[in-house]
Amino acid sequence: MTSLDDGELHRERAYHQTCRAALTSMVDDAHEQVVTGENAFASGADAEVLGRHLRSRAKELRLEPDSPLFFGRLDFDGREGTGGEHSGQSYHIGRRRISEHPAAPPLVVDWRAPVARAFYRASAHDPQGVAVRRRFGWAPWSKGAPEDLTGLEDEHLMGDAAPGASTAPAADPGSGTGPAPGAILTGEIERPRIGPMRDIAATIQPEQDDLVRSGLGRSICVQGAPGTGKTAVGLHRAAYLLYTYPRRLQRSGLLILGPHRTFLAHIAEVLPALGETGIRQSTLGDEIARHEPGVRDTEAAAVVKHDARMAEVLRRALYGGIAPPAEPLTLPDGSYRWRLGVDELVAIVEEVRAEAPPYATGRERVRGRAVRAIQLQAERRAGPQSALWARRVGTSRPVTAYLDAVWPKAVPEDVLSALLAAPGAAADGLLTADEQRAIHRPAGRVPRRRADTRWSAADLVLLDELAGLIERPEGYGHVVIDEAQDLSPMECRAIARRVDFGSLTVLGDLAQGTTPWAARSWPELLRQLGRPDAALVPLTVGFRVPGALVEPANRLLASLDVDVPPARSLRGGGRLTYRRSDAGDPARTVIEAVREALGHEGSVGVIASGPEADRLRTALADAGVATARADELGASAARVTVLPATEAKGLEYDHVVVVEPAAIVAAETRGRHRLYVALTRAVSRLDVVHSGPLPF
Repeated sequence: MTSLDDGELHRERAYHQTCRAALTSMVDDAHEQVVTGENAFASGADAEVLGRHLRSRAKELRLEPDSPLFFGRLDFDGREGTGGEHSGQSYHIGRRRISEHPAAPPLVVDWRAPVARAFYRASAHDPQGVAVRRRFGWAPWSKGAPEDLTGLEDEHLMGDAAPGASTAPAADPGSGTGPAPGAILTGEIERPRIGPMRDIAATIQPEQDDLVRSGLGRSICVQGAPGTGKTAVGLHRAAYLLYTYPRRLQRSGLLILGPHRTFLAHIAEVLPALGETGIRQSTLGDEIARHEPGVRDTEAAAVVKHDARMAEVLRRALYGGIAPPAEPLTLPDGSYRWRLGVDELVAIVEEVRAEAPPYATGRERVRGRAVRAIQLQAERRAGPQSALWARRVGTSRPVTAYLDAVWPKAVPEDVLSALLAAPGAAADGLLTADEQRAIHRPAGRVPRRRADTRWSAADLVLLDELAGLIERPEGYGHVVIDEAQDLSPMECRAIARRVDFGSLTVLGDLAQGTTPWAARSWPELLRQLGRPDAALVPLTVGFRVPGALVEPANRLLASLDVDVPPARSLRGGGRLTYRRSDAGDPARTVIEAVREALGHEGSVGVIASGPEADRLRTALADAGVATARADELGASAARVTVLPATEAKGLEYDHVVVVEPAAIVAAETRGRHRLYVALTRAVSRLDVVHSGPLPF
């Protein structure tokens, strides 16, 4: 590396000030448009749409976080035939487009723009017209103050630098020498994890960029080993799709599905930091919650209820109420009496059933066709009939009674209550006698009033299936599913119903499957999601977890019943420590490990089995160590989080203390998978506290 004069750094700081002033002007202009201009050129529905757009734009800019406005720069070669359409141009790359005027060239290019792709893909072997790629080093947790720009790092990709580009690599001001190659990028990747998850717009790797920029019509499944950034890839793909297909996704919506609310809190700031607000981030439980779960199933009952065969059991239970008409339909109409015979009525019901519409649609089709048959009779005898006459006939007592007899109204709660009270009729031939007993709810446990019924989490999935059979739910244009390996077949169906005409980003790791119904292979799960043709892409090279910390998890991987390759890491360093504790009382050893961890920068996570986590939280408090809950994020939260292993999925900490691995394994059926999750939450240091033999 060669030296770089401070003048280049000062010029970039001055440019950042110019960008900050332009952004401030953009915010002020957006606010002024909302106040004075939203109805200036439109009226009625157009004015409402325009006003909503302006208010959304103003809110989006107002919520722009205080942070550096750019992280990179591209200098395209200016020699003839080398720089392409961008020959001789320079572009600063940031999280949002910034310009002094909407029609003016951008001061900062959005990382999702086509020209910015070269920032992630250009290399010495394929420079893509880029002479120099510059990365900017900002002070940790900078809010974008000019003095926080502390370093520059240039990569010369075409031998000779482009005109006007820096000819020297990065330097830290005052140091006199530049950092080692990749120091800024490495430093950003390895920066301590405090608070919510950060975006990776500055550090996206080429293989990640391929996934991020996949088109809206393409469904993809990412099998990502720990530390490969699969969650970040999914969130950045969501931001990319919203940028590239704004109208389509504003109409149809985009949904982020996480495994639990703590995880959602952890990722909540990523999309706003990328300039995208108002995106629905939810758990599947929240999406299908017709009721709050009020009872727990046995594991045997839950396994049956989540099984794919329950879809057919529920369909039988719902459609089992349809019956052929037993007598003709007679309708008095003034001096006339209209009559439909049994054969004609049977034909109507059979015709509608063959069309297989949603149940509620089928009921209305039966009504409409019966009314039409009566109307034809009436018009042959009495002349044309009005639409008002047809509506009156459709709601008449005889027609309604006929409809209730052959295609009765259905409420999901009533259908499921009847099924659980007597599974036999719908379940025979599909569920074994033991399975039927597992889900059976004795009559004495069924309240008289529907509102008093308490449902389990698995029951809510079944209620959603029934609701989807009765009336199709509104769909989304795209759904991102994280930790998808834990989905059951029935949960997959719930998601598939909501993305009938959209696409999916499926993220997960089969080795981290901890539910009794966790997927053993991706093709089967993708089939259940209705996307058997989705591209399956493995991410095996990690940038987050050091190689030393991957080793114990890889040794455990051999005992898991999944076929996934071991994780690899390009990151060096990391510290793995095994600490012996007193049998049955690891508190003293854990306190020592936590105090040592607090001597380093970053967050600390203590992961144990459920009961042990409660005891350790108390022991740490008694020792004067402040702790936080897993869902407490931000500057005000304590640096130490104590959490049960069941809540660790999707989270990460700089220093992790895993307590009594054998107890984590023994706590549940797929305890080894749960331990695999716990062992892969650390990004810098891992302590394993144990009193007995280690499961790996």
